[in-house]
Amino acid sequence: MEKVRDQLKVHQERAILVGAILRREHKTNSDDVLGELTALAESAGAVIVDRFIQKVNRINPATYIGSGKAKMLAERVENKEADVVIFDNDLSPAQIRELEKILEIKVLDRSELILDIFATRAQTKQAKLQVELAQLEYTYPRLTRMWSHLDTVAGAAGGTGAGAVGGIGTRGTGEKQLEIDRRLVNKRITELKRNIAAIDKRKMREIDGRGDLYTISLVGYTNAGKSTLLNALTGADVYVQDQLFATLDTRTRKWELDSGVEVLLSDTVGFVSKLPHHLVASFKATLEETVNADLLLHVVDASSVDAFEQIKSVEGVLKELNCDQKEMLVLLNKSDCIADKAVYESVQTVFPEALSISAKTGLNLEQLAELIAEKVRGNHVRVRVTSDTANGKLQSYLRTVGRELTEEYFDGSVQIEVILGKNQLAQLKRLSPQQIEYL
Repeated sequence: MEKVRDQLKVHQERAILVGAILRREHKTNSDDVLGELTALAESAGAVIVDRFIQKVNRINPATYIGSGKAKMLAERVENKEADVVIFDNDLSPAQIRELEKILEIKVLDRSELILDIFATRAQTKQAKLQVELAQLEYTYPRLTRMWSHLDTVAGAAGGTGAGAVGGIGTRGTGEKQLEIDRRLVNKRITELKRNIAAIDKRKMREIDGRGDLYTISLVGYTNAGKSTLLNALTGADVYVQDQLFATLDTRTRKWELDSGVEVLLSDTVGFVSKLPHHLVASFKATLEETVNADLLLHVVDASSVDAFEQIKSVEGVLKELNCDQKEMLVLLNKSDCIADKAVYESVQTVFPEALSISAKTGLNLEQLAELIAEKVRGNHVRVRVTSDTANGKLQSYLRTVGRELTEEYFDGSVQIEVILGKNQLAQLKRLSPQQIEYL
C-alpha cells in the first residue's frame, strides 16, 4: 500500500470505473452515466475492464459509496486484476485514503483524471505552466495522503542523507517531510502564478493590439470539431485528432469572408461537464480569447446522443467565465452523420436559429460566412469621405469593406460615398480622421 500513489497516470493501466448516483438526482437512462468518464479514461490511455454504478441515498463521508459497497468493489478489483479505480465523482482526501486501504490499489477521482489528460496534452510553455499550477493547487490539500515519506527528517548532525535537507542550523528533531513538501509546493505555486501573470499581460497586449478587428471565438464540448472548423474556414493547419482535449492552446487565425470583411477566429480548449475549477482558473490566459470575443460560435456535436448534456456543460463553463450573456450563434456540426435524428430534431427545436453545418464536408459553411459578415457589419451607415488621392490605404479599405461604393475625383482629391457597418467606423476614423460626413 505504501506505493499506491507514487504517480497518478493511468496509461495502459487496467481500470474500473465507478459512478455513484444520488437517488434524488437519478437519471432515467443510467446506462450513459459513465459514458463521459469512459471517454476520458480511454483518452488517458486506460484499459476499461469493468464499470461499477451505485445508487446511494447520501454520500458516505468515509468511502463515498459506503463500506459494504467498497468491499464489493474490492472483489471486482481482485477478479478483474485492476490497477486503478476511477470515480466519476470528486472525492475528499480522506475518502481516497480510506478507499485505497480497502481496495489496495490506486484510486483517482474525476478531477485528477482530467488533470492527467491535460498534463499529457500540454505542448507549449504556457499550457505546461497552466496545467502544473492546476495540478499543484489541486494536490496541495491532498499531500497528507499522497506522500508516503512522512517520517521526521533527521537534523544535520545526524550524518544521514536526509540530514542534508536541513543543513546547518537545523540540529535537533528536525521537521516532518510533509512540512518540507508543503513549503516547496507553496513556493512553486507562487512562482507559477508570477509566470502566468506575465503571460496574461502579454496576452492582453496582444488582444489590445488587434485594433478594431472583429473577433470570434469557437467554444464547445471537447471533440465537437472546433479545430476542424477552424481549418475549414481559414485554411489553417491546426492539429486535429479524434480524442478529448486534443487542443489545449488557443489558435487564432484571420478569416477573410467572401464580402472582403476580415475577422479573427480563435479555437479554444474544449469543455466537459464538471471541468475542475482549478483548470478554469489557471487557463485564464488561454480562455481570454473567449472573454474578449465579439461573438461566440458554440460548436455542438449534432451526431452525439448526449448533445443536450454537452450543451449544458459548455453553458456552465461560460457562466463561470461570465461569458454567458455574450452574443452567440449555435452551430450543429457533424450534421452529415447524425446518430439519433430524434435528439438532433430536439436540439433544432430548442435552438431554432442554430445552423446545421459539417466542418468535414463543408456543408453550409458559405451560409455561415454570410451570417458572420452581416453580424460584423452591424447596423449600416452611409458616409461620404473626402481624401487626398495619395491616401491609398483609405481607398483600399473602403473598396474592400464598403458596399454601393461611388467615387468622384477632383483636383488632387477623391470623394467616396459608401455604406459601412458601424463596427468599421473606428478603423475609418484612423485612416481619415477629419473628412467624414454622415449621410
